[in-house]
Parts: sequence; C-alpha cells; structure tokens
Amino acid sequence: MSTRKADPLLTPFQLKHLTLKNRIMSTSHACGLGDENHMPGAVYQAYHAAKARGGLALTMFGGSSYVSEDSKWTTGQLSVATDKVIPFLQQFSERIHLEGAALMVQITHLGRRAETNTQAWMPTLAPSAIREKGHRSIPRQMDREDIKRIIKDFGDAAMRCKEGGLDGLEVMTHGHLIGQFFSPDTNKRNDEFGGSVENRARFGLMVMEEIRNRVGNGFIIGMRYAVDEGMTAGQDFDDCVAVLKQFEADGLVDFVNANYGRLDTELALVTDCMPGMQERQAPWLSSAAAFKREINVPVFHAAKINDIATARYAIQEGLLDMVAMTRAHIADPDIVAKLMCGEEDRIRPCVGGVHCMGDNRPTCFHNAKTGRELLFQSAGSAKPTKKRKVVVVGGGPAGLEAARVSAERGHDVVLFEASNRLGGQLCLAEKALWRQDIKGIIDWRQKELDHLGVDWRLNIYAEAQDVLSENPEVVIVATGGVPDFDLIEGGALCKSPFDVLGGEGALGESVLIYDGTGRHSAPTVAEVLRRRGKRITFYSVDDVPAKELTYGERVIWKKRFAEDGIDFVGDQSLTGVERAGNLLVAKLRCDLTGRMSDVTVNDVVIDAGVLPASEVFDALRSKSSNDGKIDLHALAQAKPQPSFDAQGFSVFRIGDAAGSRDIPAAMFDALRLCATL
Repeated sequence: MSTRKADPLLTPFQLKHLTLKNRIMSTSHACGLGDENHMPGAVYQAYHAAKARGGLALTMFGGSSYVSEDSKWTTGQLSVATDKVIPFLQQFSERIHLEGAALMVQITHLGRRAETNTQAWMPTLAPSAIREKGHRSIPRQMDREDIKRIIKDFGDAAMRCKEGGLDGLEVMTHGHLIGQFFSPDTNKRNDEFGGSVENRARFGLMVMEEIRNRVGNGFIIGMRYAVDEGMTAGQDFDDCVAVLKQFEADGLVDFVNANYGRLDTELALVTDCMPGMQERQAPWLSSAAAFKREINVPVFHAAKINDIATARYAIQEGLLDMVAMTRAHIADPDIVAKLMCGEEDRIRPCVGGVHCMGDNRPTCFHNAKTGRELLFQSAGSAKPTKKRKVVVVGGGPAGLEAARVSAERGHDVVLFEASNRLGGQLCLAEKALWRQDIKGIIDWRQKELDHLGVDWRLNIYAEAQDVLSENPEVVIVATGGVPDFDLIEGGALCKSPFDVLGGEGALGESVLIYDGTGRHSAPTVAEVLRRRGKRITFYSVDDVPAKELTYGERVIWKKRFAEDGIDFVGDQSLTGVERAGNLLVAKLRCDLTGRMSDVTVNDVVIDAGVLPASEVFDALRSKSSNDGKIDLHALAQAKPQPSFDAQGFSVFRIGDAAGSRDIPAAMFDALRLCATL
C-alpha cells in the first residue's frame, strides 16, 4: 500500500475546483461508436465506462464533435450542435461519475478539414481559400457573417455541455478552424484576423471569450493545442507560446492539451499527432514539457505514451500535469486498477499497431473486447459451473488468446505448438524493421499463460491421438494456414513470405514479389530483401501498397517503399510462372488494359493468403459431439455454444484455420468462442 501511495501516477491533481483522483487520463478521439444521429448512446458510453471502471481519473470523449452543420466528415462524429445531445450528456455524465471518474468533451469546427460531399453537403470554410490535402475540400474564405455565426455556435455548444453535467470541455484548435487562423501556413488574410501573431489569435480569442461568457468561470475550459507545427511555413514553438499567452492572460483557458506537428496529411497524422509503431516512444514529450515551462496553466499530453514507465517519468519529473494514455486504454482499460493492486506487469501493452485508427475503430489489435463492451457485457460475467479440460492446437494469435481466455475462465488448458516458440505468423511479422513492437502481443500472452497455469508445449506437431490422449472436453484448432499457390499455374516454382522470412532457401539477386492480399506480408518481404541488396520488382493486384490495412499502416509502407527505392506496379494479375533455364518468367496481366507482360527474375515470391491447415481438425471432427460445427448465431452474439454441454468432446476451428484473415479477426474468434466456455 505504501508503494502504491508513493507512485506519482496515483497522486491526485487539482484542476480548479475539480479533484482528479490520479494523473492518468484518456484524451478525446473519434471512436466511431456514436449512433445514427451522432449522439453518444449506450455503445459509446459503455466504451468509456469501461475505462472509468478501470480506474483512470479523466476520460475525454467526442473527438472533433461538431458545433456547426458545415463541420462534418463521412466518419462518425458526435454532434453538439443541437439540444438533442443534452439528455445523452446527462446520462453519460451520471454513468461516468458513478464510476469515480471525470468526463469532458472536445468541441470544434473543422474549417478546411471538413468534407463537402457528406451528410448536409455544405461548402467548407477557412481563414483563407487553401485546400487541405488530407480531406481534399477547397474552402471558401470566411467573411464577417461566417465568423459571427461560428462564434455563436461554439457558445451554444458549450452551454449544452454544461447543461449535460460534464466536468468541462476542450476546444480543438490544432489543425482545425481556430488553429488554421493561428497558423501563417493557412492564414493569408490581410484584415484584422491575419498577419501578426495578435491578429491571427483574434478569432480564437473571440471564440473562447464567447464560451467563457456563456458558461462562466466555474466551468472548466481547455484547449487541444499545437506547441509547434514542426514545419517552416507554420507556427514554430515561440509563436505557439506567444499565442497561448494571450489566452492565459485573459483567463480564457484552464488547461492545455499539448499536440505537436501537423494534421493535414495521412503521414502527418501517424508521425506527428498519433505516432504509430514506426515512431519512438513518447516522441513529443520533451516539446510538451518545454511548453509547460513557458506557461502557467496545467499541461496534458498524449502521443504514444503507452507504457507505465514513461508515464510515471513524465509525472515524477514534472514534465506534465496529467499524462494521457489513450491508445493504451484501448488495449487495456484496466491499467490503473492493475497498477493499484500491484499487477503492473499484467497490463496488456499497446503495441502501436494503429488498428484502432482504422475503419473499425476503436477495435484493438489484440483486445477484441474494446468497442464491443455491450456485446460482452453478460458473456463471462459469471464463472462456469463446470471446469472443463480444454486442448488448444496451435500457438499463434488465435490459439494464444483461446488458451488465455479459457484459463482465465478457470478451465484446465493444454496448448500444443508445432514450432520451437509461440506466436505463429507473428514471429514472421516482426521481421519488418518498423514492426518490432508487435512481439508484445506474443510476450504478454505467454506471461499470462504462465500466470494462469496453462500447460503449453512446444515442438509438438499435434495429431488426433495426441489431442485425444488428453481426454479433452473442448478442442480448439488454431493451426493457422499454409500458403495458397493453387490458383497460379507454376505456383510450385515460387516461394512464400513464410519461406523468405523464415530463412528457408537462398534467393537470387533479382526477385519479383507479387501481392495478392494487400496485407503486411508482401511489403515486409520487399523491405527485408531490399535491405539485403536484392533487386526488387513489386507487383500487386491492388492500386496502392497494403490496401487492406488501415490508413496509418498504408502510408508508412508507401513512405518506406519511397525511401528504399522499391517500385510499385499496381492493378496486376499474376497468371503464371514458367522456368527459363536457371531463371523464372512471371506472366502478368494489367487488369486495366488486359495487356500481358513477362518479367524474368531469379525468384518469385507470392502472397495470396493462406489455406486452412485442417489436418487435425478433419481427423477429429467425426469423433466429436458436434462434428466440428459451430453455431454461428451463438458465436455472433457471444453466447455459449450448445455443444459445450454435449457428451464427449466438441471441436472448433478459429483464426486462419477457419479462413484467411488478420490478427484482430483471430483474436475476436477466440474471445467470443471462449468467453462463455
């Protein structure tokens, strides 16, 4: 107890009248869980309630919640532009407060970052008519009436937040409309709103004055603010300090939530604002700390602070007042609870995979429960009435998660893995030079299996008799897949990413890589071989590299291809491979024109996905009580499989053993099958 009391992360922080019980928070982000009317309904609230229940002091929500009808995206945002939001906020506030946490929202006008071809189809506005590359609209320069209207919209929205019982709000300035006025890169006006630092700050000051006048001094108001735009034409550190001091002097801001860099391209988002796996830990912490030394209001900060050691250092050394572990809480909403009960080593690590920033946000790379809290609300809430013997075949992502969840439920679990280490295909994924942190998915689960007493055995290619000798009641086959060359004539002449990344077989000087999936495997092979000095030609069925991945992963592969000089040729179908002496001839068809071409190389590497490795499943299903069948309706609703209680044993297949997919799908398969076991 004395150790926990001494932990700087667990000390309270006083923000005006609000006492925050510790120094850990989650910042506002567009989690995509709002209902069809852009309200924070039951699903949205459950997501944040899980974090509040897990012990953090402050959860902020509603990334880019819009105050005006001309501030919208195609992706889900919350609306604070209508009184309809007030009862939702009241319910939300009560729910989070009952869990002992504070609740704040982010409000904004997107300016040129808005999109015109969505929802209300409104024209976009900005300080100057300068197009943003990221969201692509061409804005109209704002006139006095636009300025007057939007200032009032901010004030109206702030009042709704206060009436909703929230503890405060933050105004998003960085990269959005107010920040576009701040920055000389986006503000080219020659009136009283442009030119000097004082003029560029004027619109933001007017907005914050309106908000303060409407909600009063007793309501907490902060700013999500760039401490440095990190580009020649934008605001530098000194300029950002000078602007903020004007707000501070007028008593318009109670805290600063410090950001860094720019937001106007996909690359900037995953290198500056929301750095992914390819970036170093806490890249802008020193910048936020330097900014804190220049001002007199509390400073919060989030940017890849995803481990307790870094967070603790930031608070202990006075670099921040509150440390934001936003994506870390997507991976594990119970961070604080584990910290308080002495289980820091059991915190599920955020590996920076940016899956939570994709189309299925906020789902996590390796926590399938996140964003699906209501689905799993009753699943697994009670311990099973019967302890079962569970045998898991395969120690890849699906198998590891199945074993972990089953053991956590109290069952007796044995896991067989054919290779000499756990991890399956993830052991190959970490070969990419920028994806080393992915090993955290394996390492954490291995530690959890040990903690839970799972009997895991390596170097055992389990056959039916090996499984049956354990007298199982439930068998989960997670044997993954084998490379699929069947549809390509001459596929037997080719190599797979498994071969290359696993170090099997030498390759010649020239290699053609064919990507038929748009996933990580083929680009990883390209990067590894290019660094070995091979001549690479990269062809893909898609029009861009890594098309199946999130934008944060795609753009990093594009960047690395450009850095490594790897030429990409898209919209191609590989129709066959032939031998020509000691060389291979790859036959390709352009899907746009139908034109055929031949490329002669030493070796061809193909990623066309995998076919299920089903030998042990096929051998066991006829002996099982369920003939290997799974009740899809029960699975989709995370309800128990009817065959769990049948005589004999039931057998199921998950992950790539059921079909070629990705890590999050494998994790979801395992969780929803085993959470009710």
